[in-house]
Amino acid sequence: MIQKEENTLLQKQGLESRAEADERRRVYLTPTAVIWEAGRVSGSKALLENRSVQVGLHNSDCCTLTNDGAAASILLDYGKELAGGLMLSVGTLCGAEEVRLRIRFGESATEAMSEPGGPGGATNDHACRDWTISVRQLSMTPVGETGFRFVRIDLLTEGAGMQFCAAKAILLYRDIPYLGSFSCSDPLLNRIWETGAYTVHLNMQQYIWDGVKRDRLVWIGDLHPELSTIQAVFGDQQVIRDSLDLVTSQTPADQWMNDIPTYSMWWIVIQHDYYMQFGDRAYLARQLPYLKKLTENLSAHIGPDGKDCTPENRFLDWPTKGDPAAVDMGIQALHILAARASSRIFRALGEEALAQQAESDCTRLLQYRPEHCASKQAAALAALAGLLDASDANETILKKGGAAGLCCFMGYYVLLAQAAAQDYAGALDMLRAYWGGMLRLGATTFWEDFDLRWMENAAPIDRLPRAGEIDVHATYGKHCYRGFRHSLCHGWASGPTAWLTRFVLGVEILEPGCKKIRVCPHLDGLDWAKGSYPTPFGVIKLEHKRLPDGSIRTAVQAPPEIELVYENAGTGIS
Repeated sequence: MIQKEENTLLQKQGLESRAEADERRRVYLTPTAVIWEAGRVSGSKALLENRSVQVGLHNSDCCTLTNDGAAASILLDYGKELAGGLMLSVGTLCGAEEVRLRIRFGESATEAMSEPGGPGGATNDHACRDWTISVRQLSMTPVGETGFRFVRIDLLTEGAGMQFCAAKAILLYRDIPYLGSFSCSDPLLNRIWETGAYTVHLNMQQYIWDGVKRDRLVWIGDLHPELSTIQAVFGDQQVIRDSLDLVTSQTPADQWMNDIPTYSMWWIVIQHDYYMQFGDRAYLARQLPYLKKLTENLSAHIGPDGKDCTPENRFLDWPTKGDPAAVDMGIQALHILAARASSRIFRALGEEALAQQAESDCTRLLQYRPEHCASKQAAALAALAGLLDASDANETILKKGGAAGLCCFMGYYVLLAQAAAQDYAGALDMLRAYWGGMLRLGATTFWEDFDLRWMENAAPIDRLPRAGEIDVHATYGKHCYRGFRHSLCHGWASGPTAWLTRFVLGVEILEPGCKKIRVCPHLDGLDWAKGSYPTPFGVIKLEHKRLPDGSIRTAVQAPPEIELVYENAGTGIS
């Protein structure tokens, strides 16, 4: 129920008890380019002018489409990935009172040109991206809500012509400030940080989604890297609690969140991290009844030998699907991380007996040593959990082949494990190669998955392939994200944004609510780095510069409520 001041429309019309607020802002964006057209199209450049979506009785210098037996078609580029739809502003018609238009949205240029079920496997799953609509003259018609950068429009009605006044994207987003920031002497790292932040920002809709095209659902596992990025960029947001509470309201504590045991484990880790960042003990206390039942359920799924015995769906991530050794090691490690997090939560809430039980579970789980595997994802989690020595895991598994074998979700934890091994330079190289590889293919947001091998002879996603080039979006992908079903704006890929803030800017939270923070920058190969970090007390500003002798000079401005400790930072601290 929406609570408003007196004399609002909702109250005066008796609507407030039935209303749900939409916290998103809606703006119209002009396309940046016409990249293809076919049939009788004239004046297409007029669509690039920033005109009002409002039509009038007399509209001049418009684009016109005419179907003289063949469709008139145009492909528009809106410059970067967006979340929302399309506003069609139509002037006059000729040859018909009503015309049919086909509207196709695409995260890549080729997806907007594709046929459902055709080569590349285009779909309308979760959000319809292929529409056939009817419009009349002097009309303004909104179409669709999905994730896209490109739109193809076809006039289907034979013998008809249409005056096309505007075709503006409708951007739906939360109008919130970027409190966190990051820049350094490497422009590629700056682009990666910004792209990760933008990827998550688009997915902060009514709830925090996995992807704006699909699935448009709240997946708890996906939320961990997303929330790590949100905390580094936007600070505390109500949508975080709304998303967490939505899933607990839909999932009894004796069942698994999203029907996946590991996602219930991720929920515990998220609760711990959220408390450390924002110090909201009241919110944490409200989770206690649920956490008690969940930890009892998880404890019951530890075997006599300490092995995690949670049932199917035993999901770690998509690339390890079908690799039992990797799945077992990864889930064993994640169960340890969840038990460790729950012990800290219980202790923070004064539940000492429950904290000790969680610690006992952690000890039991650490006694079991899973079968060795070569999976970077599993090895990274095992290193973070203490099942493997971080330095050994880095040397024998994580570093092998560089960024080969990474994935967009678990790649974040590979970076974290490399940091645990103090291989910051290696992590930065992986970050540049893998997430930078998506940027080199035209990405403006990070993808559901990516493989370095896809770059060979590949056309970028922001144009149509030339002869002999490979259509990356249509050709690649596995599991549930084959071809055009593949999401090119997926929040779980945003981890580098959080990682750069944590390890290059060097912001490490030591006490709940950011009451105590360690500043420990790592400028491996960088000349300087600067940025800001949001806390409950206000924004911290940091600046680091490498001196000729290799030491780092650091300057920090922080709210007085925060105790700062320094490591790997030299003179000039303020």
